[in-house]
Amino acid sequence: MIESNSEPISESLIRQYDVSGPRYTSYPTADRFVEAFTAQDYIQALEQRRSGAAALASPLSLYIHIPFCESLCYYCACNKIITKHHDRAAAYLKYLSLEIDLHTKHMGLGQAVSQLHFGGGSPTFLSDDELREVMAVLRRSFNLAPGGEYSIEIDPRTIDHQRLDALADMGFNRLSFGVQDFEPAVQKAVHRIQPAEQVFDLVAAARARGFESINVDLIYGLPEQTPESVDRTMAQITALKPDRIALYAYAHLPERFKPQRRISSTEIPTAASKITMLSRSMAALMAAGYVYIGMDHFALPNDSLAVAKRQGRLHRNFQGYSTQPDCDMIGLGVSSIGRVGATYSQNAKTLEEYYDFLDQGHFPIVKGLGLTKDDLLRRAVIMALMCQGRLTYEAIENSYLIKFKAYFAKEMEILSGQAEQGLVNFDDTCIQVTSKGWFFVRAVAMVFDRYLQTDRTRAKFSKIL
Repeated sequence: MIESNSEPISESLIRQYDVSGPRYTSYPTADRFVEAFTAQDYIQALEQRRSGAAALASPLSLYIHIPFCESLCYYCACNKIITKHHDRAAAYLKYLSLEIDLHTKHMGLGQAVSQLHFGGGSPTFLSDDELREVMAVLRRSFNLAPGGEYSIEIDPRTIDHQRLDALADMGFNRLSFGVQDFEPAVQKAVHRIQPAEQVFDLVAAARARGFESINVDLIYGLPEQTPESVDRTMAQITALKPDRIALYAYAHLPERFKPQRRISSTEIPTAASKITMLSRSMAALMAAGYVYIGMDHFALPNDSLAVAKRQGRLHRNFQGYSTQPDCDMIGLGVSSIGRVGATYSQNAKTLEEYYDFLDQGHFPIVKGLGLTKDDLLRRAVIMALMCQGRLTYEAIENSYLIKFKAYFAKEMEILSGQAEQGLVNFDDTCIQVTSKGWFFVRAVAMVFDRYLQTDRTRAKFSKIL
C-alpha cells in the first residue's frame, strides 16, 4: 500500500489503472489526425486568423523542431536524426526558412508572438551562427513581443559558458536542461552520461547571465532506477532549485520507437515502484517549496507557470503545460505539430518528404484534423480536468449550450465508480480531482474521450502510471 497525502493507494487500484492512455497534450489526440486534412485546409485556417480577431486578441506561440542529435539516448521517443555531421544543418535551415515564408505569405508579416520554443532532437546541435540565422528569420517574419517567453532545450553536453552568453544575446530568456537522472548507473543504462557537476555549473552560469526561468526535465521509470536512487536525484534537484521541473513517466513503446528496443522490459520498474517514485518525488519537491502544477510539472511559486495556475490561465499544448490558454501554435520543422483555430496539423516526419513538399512550394502538411463541436466541447472538459483538476458544469453549459449531466450521462456513470475509489468528488455543480486522483488524472480525463469509447485498443499509448 502506498500513501498519497495520507490517502491510501492500493495495489489493486494500481493494477486496475496500469493501462495505456493518452497524455492529452491535445484533444483529439494526434493519433486521430487524418490524411484527408490537407495543406489547403491549413491555409484556410491561417487566412481566417489573418482576417479575424484572433490575431489581435491572442499572440501566437511558435515551436521550431531541430531534429539532429550527436548521440542516441535509448529512452528517446522524439523524432530525431543521429549524426555527427553538423553540415547537415545548413540544408535544413534553408528549408525551415522556406516554411516560415509560406506562413507569412498566408498570414502576413508581423503577427505577434509571445511564446517561442526550440525543441528537438537537440537544438544546441546548431552552431551559434546557425541559431542566430534562425532567430533573424523569425524576427523578420514575426513580431516577438517584449516580455515574451523565448525558450530553448539544452543538451548540457553541447554547451559551455560562452554559448550561454550567445543564447542570451540572441534573445532567449528561458532554458530547459535535459537531465533525466543524476545516477551514473541509470545514465549508463540509457546511454546519456553527463555528470551532475556539469549541470550545476551551467545552471549557476545561466542564472548569473539573467535567464528568467530554468527548467529541468527528469524521467522516472528508467532502467536501473529504484525509489531510493530517485530519492538521491531529487535531493540533488532540490539543491539545484530550477524554476520549473518536468517529471515525466518513461513511456516504453519499443514497437514504435526503435531506440527503446535496447531497453529490456524486464529492466523497467513495476507500476507500483513507479507510483512510489512519483509519490516520494512529489513529496520531496513540494517540501522544497514547489507548486504542483499538474500531472508532470512543478514550479516555484513566483514562476509564471505557478502564477498561471493560481489565476486559472493554465493550458496544455504539444509541449505540455503552458501559460497561454487557447493560443494558436505554429509548428515549424520536420514532424512539428501545430494548432490554428479549430484545426490541428502535422508536418512530414522525414527530411526527404519535408524537403520535397517545400521544393514544390507547398506546406509540408501530411495530416491533421478539423475539430467538430463535440471535439471542442470534450477538449474543454478534458483540459479543465488536466489543468485545473476542477470543472464547473455551468461554465461548460454556458459556452456550449448543453446540459452537462444529460450530455455526459454515460460518462457520469463511469465517474461515479472513480468517485467511489476516491479519485474524484462531484456534486450538482462541479467535478473535482482529489489529491489521490492526481496520480490517475489521465484515467479521469479518458472518461470523456469519445474516441476511446469506440476504440478500446490503447497499445499505441504509453502506460498512464
